[in-house]
Amino acid sequence: MRLLECFGKDRRVSGKVLAGVLCVSLAVLMAGCNKKAAPAAAPARPVTPVLVQPVTLTGVPMSDSYVATIKSRRSATMQPQVDGNLTKILVKSGDAVKAGAVLMQIDPLKQVATVTAQQAAEQQQRAVYQYTETDLVRQSQLYKDGIISKQAYDQAMQAFQNSKAALDSASAQTKTQREQLAYYQIRAPFDGIVGDIPVHMGDYVSSTTTLTTVDEAKDLEAYIYVPTERAAEARTGLAVDLLDASGAVLAHTSLDFVSPEVDNNLQGILVKAPVPRSSQQLRNGQILNARITWSTSQTPTVPVLAVTRIGDQSFLYVAAAHGAGFAAHQVSVKLGEPVGNLYPVLGGLNLGDRVILSGIQFLQEGMPVAPMQAPVPQAHAGH
Repeated sequence: MRLLECFGKDRRVSGKVLAGVLCVSLAVLMAGCNKKAAPAAAPARPVTPVLVQPVTLTGVPMSDSYVATIKSRRSATMQPQVDGNLTKILVKSGDAVKAGAVLMQIDPLKQVATVTAQQAAEQQQRAVYQYTETDLVRQSQLYKDGIISKQAYDQAMQAFQNSKAALDSASAQTKTQREQLAYYQIRAPFDGIVGDIPVHMGDYVSSTTTLTTVDEAKDLEAYIYVPTERAAEARTGLAVDLLDASGAVLAHTSLDFVSPEVDNNLQGILVKAPVPRSSQQLRNGQILNARITWSTSQTPTVPVLAVTRIGDQSFLYVAAAHGAGFAAHQVSVKLGEPVGNLYPVLGGLNLGDRVILSGIQFLQEGMPVAPMQAPVPQAHAGH
């Protein structure tokens, strides 16, 4: 009986031990299933080589552009000095002519008739003069021989002097009429270029009619009106660039005249700059832009190709120190008007910042970069 009780007790103890072992094994198994694997290390981001250029001070010209008019120092408006109908127009607009070349002709028939009549009158007076001259010689000899009186001799002398005066007057009239005949041909006053010709053959013209213009092709000047607030800075010798509509430079020159007076209508100061004779594309009366460079200052600059724009805002990337290397960092900047291939920096950068020039379209904020020095471009005054 005791033996059975003991056996039954041992079985109860063994069952409890077995149950404990099973619980421990299950806990260990569950713990092993719930344990996570260690994360793998992230791959390193590739380093992108880029060209950089440090922000440095560059001589930047301070300039303003104004409207300019090209004018010739010698320009003539051709108007006739006589009335009549145009019978010949021997040139066309744009022709280069020499001094004295005939440009047009007005019908001279009436004046030719006047000259012919005057020549006949002169010939008549010459015949009278020749007669009185011969008669005076004869009367003088007769007077010396005592055949005629002093009064008769004086009358012959008076007739001779009268005929001489009449002949001189007739000769002068003939010369005047011949000179008047020359006015029927319109001639170039000097070497130059023929301007617009608003008249046509057969038109009746008078002294108030504009026939054309002749402008000397050399010695052109640019007339520029500078606002009065710039008057104190205007002085001879300032650099001037003459520009076409696209901003391309047509000629380089400098101021050689500054007016001491203010134009009341324009409220500006007239300044002039000579046009180099090598600038063949410029013409009298041409209107273009003139850029006056007032001064040159040392200003931080960045290359144009480094700048990107989003709306009205300008951005660029710099190679900023990051850990043991460099990373791309986008910076918002304030820029001035471009000067050649450079932008003046008005804010957003510091001297020495490494501005990235290459691969900008592929850069992202924080991307590792390997900066390489790029050549430093130069700003050109007046550009």
